[in-house]
Amino acid sequence: MYKLLVVDDEAIIIKGIRSFVDFEELSICEVFEASNGETALAIFQEQSPDLILADINMPKMNGLDFAIAAKAIKPDVKIAIITGYDYFDYAVTALKAGIDDYVLKPVSKKDIQETLKKLIEKLQITQNQHEITRLVEGILHDTKINNDTSYKAKIQKEIDCNIANVDFSLNYLAKQLALSNSYLSSLFKRLYGKNFQDYMLSIRLDRAKIFLLSTDMKVYEIAAAVGFDDPNYFSATFKRKFDISPNQFREKMRD
Repeated sequence: MYKLLVVDDEAIIIKGIRSFVDFEELSICEVFEASNGETALAIFQEQSPDLILADINMPKMNGLDFAIAAKAIKPDVKIAIITGYDYFDYAVTALKAGIDDYVLKPVSKKDIQETLKKLIEKLQITQNQHEITRLVEGILHDTKINNDTSYKAKIQKEIDCNIANVDFSLNYLAKQLALSNSYLSSLFKRLYGKNFQDYMLSIRLDRAKIFLLSTDMKVYEIAAAVGFDDPNYFSATFKRKFDISPNQFREKMRD
């Protein structure tokens, strides 16, 4: 169902349109009226009609200025300008400005009925295009989610296999997955909420905690087991993150 706004400073024109147009056939459920562009714009902002018939020559704000303002607010609204031969140049300008159609005075029942049908057809085409766009975007979104899920499983597998690998890096991972560094970098941050380096540091230190609590491995052995080739750097990094050294952490938790 559609809403129509008729704008004309001649009441007889509006009355005529109301009397001879078969709104039910056109699925038009509401018809609003305005006698000038300013009033029309206020009604348009409040009611957001789908279709507009507007006279060119009106007081306060002419039909062309009103139509352009309405299109700026709601680009999908379909508008036909009603004009006499004296204002035909305005109708041409209106079409160039994105207005959808025009009707020359004196208007007849057939003219208005056919013009409204054209506007509705254009509106349906626009709505169909929007629906297709939404469907395509939905498919692409679902595909992206599926791809992301697949990549996350592959990334996690590589991480689990390379915790102890001091050479494990974003570049190494990118080669394993046959991805570019830049794409993998953005993908990784989207999947894990942080960059590769920060994530690996966090997961390695958390894994170190497990070793400290569940084994009697030396600190240097744990450092090697979680991918640090320098035990001192491992201890300093651990303390910087947890405010406690690896040995102190082990003692505190066991006590």
